[in-house]
Amino acid sequence: MDIHRCRFVPYPPSTINALAFSHSHISKDQKTAPPRLAVGRANGDIEIWNPLKGLWLQETIIRGGKDRSIDGLVWTQDPNEDVEGRTIIGKSRLFSIGYTTTVTEWNLETGRPLRNASGNHGEIWCIAAQPALLPAEEEDIGSSAQWTGQSLIAGCTDGALVLYSTKDDDLQLQKVLIRPSSKKAKIISVAFQDRNIVVAGCTDSTIRIFDIRTGALLRNMTTGSGPKGGPKEIIIWCVKVLKSGNIVSGDSTGEVKIWDGKTFTMSQRIKSHKQDVLSLATSHDGSAIFSGGMDRRTITYKPVGKGKQRWAEVAHRRFHNHDVKTMASFEGLGMSVFVSGGPDASPIVVPLGKFGFEHQRALPFLAQEPIIRSAPSKRLMASWWDREVHIWRMNKQSKAVTTEESEDEAEVKGRKLVAKMLIKGEANITSTALSADGNLVTVATTTDLKMFLLRSKKPEDGEGLRVSKVVVPASIASGARLVQFSPDGKWLCIIRPDSHILLVRITSEATSVTVHSQASKPSRLDRRIEKNILLGGLGTYDRTISQVTFSSDSRILAISDIAGYIDTFVLSGNEDLTLPIPEDEADAASSDSSDPESDSDEEEESKTRLIFGQHWTRNPAASLLPKLPAAPVVLSFRPGTNDAQKPLSNGVSPHPTRNNPHPVPHDLPEGEDRLLVVTATSDVFEFEVLKGGLSAWSRRNPTSSFPPKFKKSLDQVRGCIWDVKDSRERIWLYSINSLWMFDLSQDFPPDPAGAGSRKRKRAAKEHPSGAGGHVEDHQLNTGISRKMQKRDPDEVEIEEVEMLVKDDDAMDVDEDVDDVSTLQRLIYGDTETEDAVKGTKSRSWHWKTFKYRPILGIVEIGEGDEFGPEVALVERPIWEADLPPRYYGEQEWKDKEMAAM
Repeated sequence: MDIHRCRFVPYPPSTINALAFSHSHISKDQKTAPPRLAVGRANGDIEIWNPLKGLWLQETIIRGGKDRSIDGLVWTQDPNEDVEGRTIIGKSRLFSIGYTTTVTEWNLETGRPLRNASGNHGEIWCIAAQPALLPAEEEDIGSSAQWTGQSLIAGCTDGALVLYSTKDDDLQLQKVLIRPSSKKAKIISVAFQDRNIVVAGCTDSTIRIFDIRTGALLRNMTTGSGPKGGPKEIIIWCVKVLKSGNIVSGDSTGEVKIWDGKTFTMSQRIKSHKQDVLSLATSHDGSAIFSGGMDRRTITYKPVGKGKQRWAEVAHRRFHNHDVKTMASFEGLGMSVFVSGGPDASPIVVPLGKFGFEHQRALPFLAQEPIIRSAPSKRLMASWWDREVHIWRMNKQSKAVTTEESEDEAEVKGRKLVAKMLIKGEANITSTALSADGNLVTVATTTDLKMFLLRSKKPEDGEGLRVSKVVVPASIASGARLVQFSPDGKWLCIIRPDSHILLVRITSEATSVTVHSQASKPSRLDRRIEKNILLGGLGTYDRTISQVTFSSDSRILAISDIAGYIDTFVLSGNEDLTLPIPEDEADAASSDSSDPESDSDEEEESKTRLIFGQHWTRNPAASLLPKLPAAPVVLSFRPGTNDAQKPLSNGVSPHPTRNNPHPVPHDLPEGEDRLLVVTATSDVFEFEVLKGGLSAWSRRNPTSSFPPKFKKSLDQVRGCIWDVKDSRERIWLYSINSLWMFDLSQDFPPDPAGAGSRKRKRAAKEHPSGAGGHVEDHQLNTGISRKMQKRDPDEVEIEEVEMLVKDDDAMDVDEDVDDVSTLQRLIYGDTETEDAVKGTKSRSWHWKTFKYRPILGIVEIGEGDEFGPEVALVERPIWEADLPPRYYGEQEWKDKEMAAM
């Protein structure tokens, strides 16, 4: 495989402004929806992450828009209901703020705002959800008229405190509790002490306590004046409440203060940070406090001493390269973690209960779904972010770099930006598709879908592309979640924001393209999911389509959803351009009005309309494919060879007759139908979709036979590249930090007897807290040095020691590859290895490297040669991104000055 290593593709990281778990704690007897983590960014995106027992899958991204920012997130859960003896779990709801006067509730199933509410008050700076009632408290309330759900409290920049109601599946301004004062002190942090008492941190050195039932101010807690030589007023950036009712605050002086929750007096102050304390997190039982600051430190506090215990700093680490702007914690289901984020864009998962005894883990700031596409025949590569699309032409160049030019100069010569598009409108791009011939590009947002025709400019105009807009029918151009061209460029698959499926026919002529308004609307199988699951919790969010792929002959379509279901559809009939397309605008306009899973086979056939003699229908064997153990992250058909591309069984499409005015062909394709699936838990399956079962290779090579390092990886696979030419049957799988090759032409070495099941059980215990794995005993006192300051309860610095921990960002060493020659032998010829036990020779069946990181994506950019495909491997390291200025400590300034000399 010929790899072009690229770092020129722009993908600016966006600051993490807000983090929120759907639940802070889940007990064994608590009936709730599965936990999710919402990550709010400065560009308006909201990422939904599934903890997945420590594997952390980014399930979907709710795209933002122009001049939008997510500055606060909060989840609520409606009360559970008992219906006919069954408990319907309360609906989980996500709300956001963005330094406006509006609170927005989001529809997780469509990725669109569900409702907005605002009032006559200032811009909302902070938001918090009312604590949920405990089961014992629900019994005490009984059948009273009191609302048992969770209301929202918002603090405003004009000093107002506002209560929003979420009652009756709605969002409305209930009342303004506190009107702006004459001082107009901003409320920039809020937290509930209980369901009725609110703690508000302000910018005038004061923490105010309010009762939301009456709006009365119960107490003012002042932090005093600022330090000498600094601002007079102290800003209370964050407040938290411990299980005991005591209050914790972090402020602009770098101090963490503990307040008595009954007398509302200060009981302790700890000077731990060199700069402002921006975020706080606490354990559920109140036995630990974590603070993050502008000095990039994450500090742990625990009660020490006998008798009347006092809080003390026990350790600090620098997990971030920038401000620690926000934190959120979760405990339950065997997990105990808190997540922190800031301008360096990567969420950091830190063990909470076993802090110091388990590794932290940095989640990638790159999207799970790659944001690059390619047209290998024209050597084009497209990338997008926010509302911009860039198209590059990759030139074929010699691998050798002369001494006169550097690698960077050679890289510049090897590419050219041939088109740049700025999409009109406010919504960010959700998906982009580039046709295989490089003539069409489709760009989708949640509200619009646009298509452009790419044509080469005249020689005198240079190597650029002329971009012209293609007319898209109004019934189709109403937005999409995913778009994908078929390999032959004749079909465009559109996945609506609500996961409806549209297949649109495209006809191309010399200088024009026609997008036909009549679209096929295949329906997914009715999975018969219980209503108590669909009505409550996350609703039908799990049925959100996340992966789409066509077979190489464009006759089979496969889609998968977050729940792990796979649906397949086949194209029946032969293309006949002489047949007219029936125009049914009413049916096309109502394409999203029906339930995608409600149509029976008879109803679907009665509504079938042929498009040039062809139509898409559900694969008869679709119901035989099982539900996967986790959401698929890669869905790809094995490319077919020329010999496998057989024509359909009938040579001529059926024409209408008097007795059969609308003939419908029922023949099935006979080409390559093997579908490779990789799940978020690193399970690998290959299905023969037309037969509805595993392929013979997949039955002989279950996931347990794959390398242990691949199965135990915490990074999800992001994509694949096939190499099936010249009798080769190889697949290259890549994640954010690794690149793997597997030879599917041979069987993998068998798993030792009984080892597979035991290893899979042990694998779940390698990262029990939900962060990284255990710190080995011999690593607790060896490794890369990180400083930790120990302080006694009286805040007197005793000593400075070295806390030695594993650096998770260090480069992994591939113990199986001694040098590059091993890869070269594998690529340019079959590597033969001696089996010391059996004395036989065999070809290498897998290879891996951790040289490239972080990988934004890998795409084919050429037709390849006898040595394999030609690909562009795009990296996007965070250290090359432009980040805002950060705080430098005294020692860092000295190091920086020495480096500049």
